[in-house]
Amino acid sequence: MESYLKIAKVIDNLADWSGKIISYLVYPLVGGVAYEVIARYLFNAPTVWAYDMTYMLYGTIFMLGAAYTLLNKGHIRTDMLYGKWAPRKQGKIDAILYLVLFFPGMIFYLIAGIDYAAHSWTTNEKASMSPWMPIIYPFKTVIPLTALMLLIQGVSEFIKSMDAWKRGEWK
Repeated sequence: MESYLKIAKVIDNLADWSGKIISYLVYPLVGGVAYEVIARYLFNAPTVWAYDMTYMLYGTIFMLGAAYTLLNKGHIRTDMLYGKWAPRKQGKIDAILYLVLFFPGMIFYLIAGIDYAAHSWTTNEKASMSPWMPIIYPFKTVIPLTALMLLIQGVSEFIKSMDAWKRGEWK
C-alpha cells in the first residue's frame, strides 16, 4: 500500500500545484471588473467585453479549482454523520462511494464534456448573445479538463480511502 500512497502523493502535488496556478486568474478577473466599474460609473463608457471576460474567468477558476478543492476536503460532506465515524468506517464509505458514484459520474462528465467542447471547436463557436462575440471554445474546453483533473484527484482520494479503511487511520 505504501507504493500506492506515493502515487497519491504525486497526484496530490499536481492538484496542489494546479490549484495555486489557477488561483492567479483572480488578478485579471478583479482587474477587468474594476476597469469596467471605473469606465462605466466614472466615465460613462461601459465596455462590451467585461461581462464575457468575467463569466469565463470566474467559470474557469471555479471549474479548474475543483480538483484542488477535492484535495483540501472542501466539497460538501454530511459532517454530522461522517465526523462521528472512525477512520476505518470513513475510509470504507469513501472508497465505496468513489467507486459507485464519483468515478462513473466523472467518466460521464468527461465524455459529455469532450463532445461538448469538440462541437464548439469544430463550429468555431462564439458567444452569440454578446456584442463582443468572443470565441467560446477555449472556455468550453475547461469542462472536460475539469473532469479529467477530478478523475485524477479522485484516484488519489480513493487510494487514501482504501488505506484508511485498511489501517484505521488517515495518512
